[in-house]
Amino acid sequence: MVRTLLALKGRLVRGALAHLLAAEDDIDVVGEAATAHALRDALRDDRPDVAVVDADLVPLHQLARIAAAHPDGGGRLLVLVEQRRAARVRPMLAEHGRRVGFLSRDVPPQRIAEGVRLLARGQVVLDPDLVVAALEVTDNPLTLREREVLDVAAEGHPVREIAEKLAVSAGTVRNHLSRVMAKTGARTRLEAVRIARESGWI
Repeated sequence: MVRTLLALKGRLVRGALAHLLAAEDDIDVVGEAATAHALRDALRDDRPDVAVVDADLVPLHQLARIAAAHPDGGGRLLVLVEQRRAARVRPMLAEHGRRVGFLSRDVPPQRIAEGVRLLARGQVVLDPDLVVAALEVTDNPLTLREREVLDVAAEGHPVREIAEKLAVSAGTVRNHLSRVMAKTGARTRLEAVRIARESGWI
């Protein structure tokens, strides 16, 4: 049995997918998570073989760290990504290929079940349409650190909390946000988040 965790936004969505996956003979849904914090706790406590994760639930920098925390198997992540935002996972496509799989959020549940099985066996899971979308998006003008700062800022945290989460100074965060706003042409932090999301940069 493949022990599977569901980390998705929306109780209805999680419940529906849990019901469909539980009907598979070789998949056991061992838990659910509605936040990035709950995902980390569930990975530690429930020790699933695979976690199905909504890309919008976990900031990119946290997703990379979660993957890196399980280099020897177990805790693999099957990430569901909205196709128009495929560029946000482009940096991870090559780096975490056998521990993180990527599927479009629009795939049918059976594709997700098959993705869970393949990833549990250590095989690569990549949606071809998603890869093409990621490669076709205009080059991202934001640096990795700027994307990390903006990802956390998008959660509504003030500068001091962003600095604490990323282990940098508040001044460094302000500098990154200033550069982000200049690059996006935004007048406010919220506008910068909106522009970056619409462009597929975060």
